[in-house]
Parts: sequence; structure tokens; C-alpha cells
Amino acid sequence: MSVMTKKPTNIPMVGVKSSQIVSVGYNSSTKTLAVKFTSGGTYHYHGVEQGTVDALMKADSFGKHLQANIVGKFKHKRL
Repeated sequence: MSVMTKKPTNIPMVGVKSSQIVSVGYNSSTKTLAVKFTSGGTYHYHGVEQGTVDALMKADSFGKHLQANIVGKFKHKRL
């Protein structure tokens, strides 16, 4: 499910140890999760609550957790 939104907010990113994900960031005021993939794409997921982000950051596998709990469940935009 994709959505077009206004110009994306610049979200500070932090590197993660993952074979699929380079870095993630979160803007709590807009509830936007940013994910940069090793393939080079960066996606913004909209309407993501802080608890969802916290669970992602604590997950044993960022990629598996992202696929199971975020991808397909939140509107997103590829930057």
C-alpha cells in the first residue's frame, strides 16, 4: 500500500546490524519510520506508533520483524 504525501521530513538515521537494512530513523511528531535498505532504497512508513518502532529496535532480526509487522500494514512512500 503506497501513498503520496507532501515533501518528506528529514529524519536522522541510525545504522543497524542487518543484512537487509542499513539504517532506520523515526520522527515521533509525524509518526514516520524511515528505513534505508541495503538495496539502496529508502522508505518512509506513515502512522507508525513509538511502540512499534521500539519493538523493531529490540528485534533479533530487523528484516524479519519489519516484514512481519510493518511492511503491508502501514502506508509508505519510497524516496
